Amino acid sequence: MSWNAKIITHKKEKRIAVYFEKNQELITRIKTVAGSRWSQSLVAWHIPDTEENRIRFKIPALTYSFPSPEGIAQIEKLKQWMRSKRYSQSTVVTYSEALKCFLVFYNQKPIAEITNEDVIVYNNEYILKNNLSASYQNQITNALKLYFKTIQNTKIEIDKIHRPKRAKVLPNVLSKEEIKLILNAHSNIKHKMMLSLIYSCGLRCGELLALRPVHIDANRNIVLLKNAKGQKDRIVPLSLKILEMLREYYKVYRPISYLFEGQIKGQPYDDRSLQQVLKQALQKAGITKPATLHWLRHSYATHLLESGTDLRYIQELLGHSSSKTTEIYTHVSTKSLQQIKSPFDDL
Repeated sequence: MSWNAKIITHKKEKRIAVYFEKNQELITRIKTVAGSRWSQSLVAWHIPDTEENRIRFKIPALTYSFPSPEGIAQIEKLKQWMRSKRYSQSTVVTYSEALKCFLVFYNQKPIAEITNEDVIVYNNEYILKNNLSASYQNQITNALKLYFKTIQNTKIEIDKIHRPKRAKVLPNVLSKEEIKLILNAHSNIKHKMMLSLIYSCGLRCGELLALRPVHIDANRNIVLLKNAKGQKDRIVPLSLKILEMLREYYKVYRPISYLFEGQIKGQPYDDRSLQQVLKQALQKAGITKPATLHWLRHSYATHLLESGTDLRYIQELLGHSSSKTTEIYTHVSTKSLQQIKSPFDDL
């Protein structure tokens, strides 16, 4: 995989344009970059011009340098170790790039001499000084913890590498009325089917596009999700209404390999095209909220909770490893809040 990146001015703003031949892995990776956008006029993805992004896409910056030869060798060792443990390629890339950024900062220091104090200095003198995000700092922490677990004879105490305080960001949720408007916006059965399946089963975008016809079990009314996030298979119940829609869809499109195929038979539907399907549905429905496909998944979980579904079942349906991840939906459910009477009503 290869790409070219350069500094551009786009709509009076300094950006980094990233050019590459269509590649799903690179598209998935660049979407993880905060502020990434696709430009039809540039025919390229573009991201904010930050030092973090310059390093990530190998664009020289004033403070930019390479890791030491020792550091380069250790980054490669981490990649090999992660691949042998069957980490996903996107995780291998994310962690190795994060470790590289840290080792660039300490390219004059032997790795065996790096201490916990050095991590604190890095956080202050690089992360905070360059206004880099807490999520990026957390990526660095994850990479360092994993890396220093795999090597011996260092001064680092892994358990004392601290994380940034996590921001309490609530998931975005649409009302049932808004969901209905979105799902009924398209007359094209494929577009309607894809959005409906994401909401009705709480799927991630990648999980929907990886579905094959054999994953739909009409006899048991379930969908089998293979190699979902974290390489964990799971099953989710299939609505009878959705099953009827799928039968009608199948009669029209006759998919061969993937349940939802693109213009080339046997190839999966493009995720960017799916984002456009949602964008068009929002416009037709007159909804101005900046909803994404993941909002449909959040809405599914919240609506289940509001209808009385136990949180433990929702955790299983969403494929969350930790119940703490699922508990966030209790903060956006309005079922209990609506029963609270404001004292203003008694004035």
